[in-house]
Amino acid sequence: MGKIILELDIMMARRHMSLNDLAEKVGITNVNLSKIKNNKVNAIRFSTLGNICKALACEPGDILKYDPDAEEDLPEEES
Repeated sequence: MGKIILELDIMMARRHMSLNDLAEKVGITNVNLSKIKNNKVNAIRFSTLGNICKALACEPGDILKYDPDAEEDLPEEES
């Protein structure tokens, strides 16, 4: 089925930017940025993506990748 993978950690390393510094520049909490960095989100606002790209001086394609072989994370069913 495929999945979009965020490679924010790679770009942060290339730019020598810490999670705290990037969160401050983007204007979101460290916790929310950490979720984005660790691919624990199902969606991201374009405004947030734009602010991340501005802070890291990059394009969205530098941090968003498509993996056609990855399985989509489905919500767990409640029992």
